[in-house]
Amino acid sequence: MCLAIPGQIVELITEPAQLAMVEVTGVRRRVDLGLLLDDMPAVGDWVLIHVGFAMSRISERQAEDQMRMLAVLGEDEAAMEEVRGYGLEERREEKRA
Repeated sequence: MCLAIPGQIVELITEPAQLAMVEVTGVRRRVDLGLLLDDMPAVGDWVLIHVGFAMSRISERQAEDQMRMLAVLGEDEAAMEEVRGYGLEERREEKRA
């Protein structure tokens, strides 16, 4: 099942494209912001991510609700595997080293 995963923007990357570093439960990865050019999110904003693209801006409460829904559906681990699977993640522990 393919579901959108909430993540919080921790950094904007404008070159070579409109990207952001987004954190999803401790895993950081690059996400394409191209679909949100008309309503560009900022650092600290929450977005719903699907296959590497930010699909929409959401509130922190909506992000929490989405994660709860993924857990209830038993899809939370699968969602995190999807986040890790793109090979663009940057774990906080590795960044600190």
